Amino acid sequence: MKINDLLVKDAMIMDLKATDKRGAIDEMVQKLYDTGRISDVETFKEGILARETQTSTGLGDGIAMPHSKNAAVKEATVLFAKSNAGVDYEALDGQPTFLFFMIAAPDGANDTHLQALAALSRQLINPEFVESLKGVQTPDQVQAIFAAAEAEEAKEKEAEAKAEAQAQAAPTASDRPYVIAVTACPTGIAHTYMAEDSLKKKAKEMGIDIKVETNGSDGIKHRLTAEDIERATAVIVAADKKVEMDRFDGKKLLNRPVGDGIRKTEELLTLAVEGKAPVYHAENNSSSSEEETSKGSVGQEIYKNLMNGVSHMLPFVIAGGIMIALSFMIDQFMGVPQDQLSKLGSYHPMAANFNQIGSAAFAFMLPVFAGYIAASIADRPGLIVGFAAGALASSGYAFNNFGGEPKSAGFLGALIGGFLAGYVILFLKKIFSGLPKSLGGIKTILFYPFFGLLITGFLMTFINIPVSAINTALNNFLSSLSGANAVLLGILVAGMMAVDLGGPINKAAYVFATLSLAESVTSGGSVVMAAVMAGGMVPPLAIFVATTLFKKKFDQSQVDAGLTNIVMGLSFVTEGAIPFAAADPLRAIPSFVIGSALTGGLVGALDIKSLAPHGGIFVIPLVSNPLMYLLFIFIGAIVSGVIFGLLKKPVAK
Repeated sequence: MKINDLLVKDAMIMDLKATDKRGAIDEMVQKLYDTGRISDVETFKEGILARETQTSTGLGDGIAMPHSKNAAVKEATVLFAKSNAGVDYEALDGQPTFLFFMIAAPDGANDTHLQALAALSRQLINPEFVESLKGVQTPDQVQAIFAAAEAEEAKEKEAEAKAEAQAQAAPTASDRPYVIAVTACPTGIAHTYMAEDSLKKKAKEMGIDIKVETNGSDGIKHRLTAEDIERATAVIVAADKKVEMDRFDGKKLLNRPVGDGIRKTEELLTLAVEGKAPVYHAENNSSSSEEETSKGSVGQEIYKNLMNGVSHMLPFVIAGGIMIALSFMIDQFMGVPQDQLSKLGSYHPMAANFNQIGSAAFAFMLPVFAGYIAASIADRPGLIVGFAAGALASSGYAFNNFGGEPKSAGFLGALIGGFLAGYVILFLKKIFSGLPKSLGGIKTILFYPFFGLLITGFLMTFINIPVSAINTALNNFLSSLSGANAVLLGILVAGMMAVDLGGPINKAAYVFATLSLAESVTSGGSVVMAAVMAGGMVPPLAIFVATTLFKKKFDQSQVDAGLTNIVMGLSFVTEGAIPFAAADPLRAIPSFVIGSALTGGLVGALDIKSLAPHGGIFVIPLVSNPLMYLLFIFIGAIVSGVIFGLLKKPVAK
């Protein structure tokens, strides 16, 4: 079976409309359903999203390969999609993604299908091939490019087979360094083979002999033998799932994500041949292990764990916050007597129902946040202990307020509790690592939860004391904001929304705002939330202003993208401005920050509050002064757009 047999013309999207990761996945999955390639949208999408939780399939260099081997797939298919404006797909290199290959493999996919999918993966590490795909306009052009590439690959494959046979016949004849590797990804369809090919090509360039074992959907191929392992200078394991490790006991070994096998091949091979890899010791070996398990710097790991908590928490905040906000709208619409204004949001039965449902979602906010931080650190055993730590932070219970009135430790307490729970579980894993294998099952269901809860819960009763005081002081500060203080805070948080357009600084401002809203939703909303949402709407709208007023400084595709940024800006999707910021950061980002900060300052000056944590113009009735709010957003967008347009250099003809 050839790649073009899977790359169906009817299932191609030549102009992807989505602007963010979830939207792109929804659009592609729907296309597969519309063309009859899958039987159920939700089942297939669940498989795609489950794969994304392992590691982003945005490989970098403008390419993404979301994939799933799934019961909903009727026939093996590769959906090709091209975005002209670029999508923030959370790619490994942080850059926009333009080319998408959504791979749908049926549960019973045969070897022929899997070989074709592996061949597709290998083609995409060729820069010239990728560049030619970026210029296609029709499905026929896509298939023609793959047909030509397959013909060329067939010739290369024959020559490679001969060379490999010669190398196997005389494995010790070469003085060149010899490295072995294992590649694997959770589904074993795409990344596994891309990492294999990347390592082989780079090794050839560097004069290194290499053998790569692939742990793919079609089983283990090119299995490493005892002789291979004995002879090798070092081992590279580029995998996002468990592989057989005990066989490498005593060897120098680099253990990295599969993405590093695709993007950081030279670094891995250099460390391997220079003997700089740490020695690996199997778990059942009594020697201490020096295995390299880090998947990034300490800062990157902390950020990854934190964002895992934030991403799981935000749906509770957004949905719950809007439900509570609607309860206020219902009471305002139906009328509440002056002497009962303290019951606004729960006076009428309908409003009270909305309020109770929203409050129930809000109650999960901090436990979920802490739970998924702990789960990111210590896997599933950390989840229950993290949930409990978050609940204790939310209640504020401490050993010195028994029988008294606890005060919540809030977001900061849940953050500390999540990390504490995760590292307590890691500590317990070390403690119980010497238990016999017969007790392996009981560790997860009894020892880790019980002792983790005991230690973390006890420590939280002490931690909550100072953190509750800090949280109370912060809430009092936010409640007292007015005049110049509110202006300065509005400038700061709104400006942060435009610094990295969805990155850690943007997320920090947004999380801070949602927490301020959680504390003030019963008192009319949050100025900080209003400033953050307004600041986040400015950059995409500024793109529209700049591409409209300064058309000669942008190419046609950028002008067209400017139009789509209207919708994104009005919907509070800040990421719509990422392609422009990535292409010209020194001019774009300062322009965005100025306009967003101006808008945030104006919102703070008029003490405009928002009851909704998301939604842009669609939740404008939940803003205390809608007309002025919209005016300030447009002022910021015009200022940013004009500055960006003036600074931008004319596009080369």
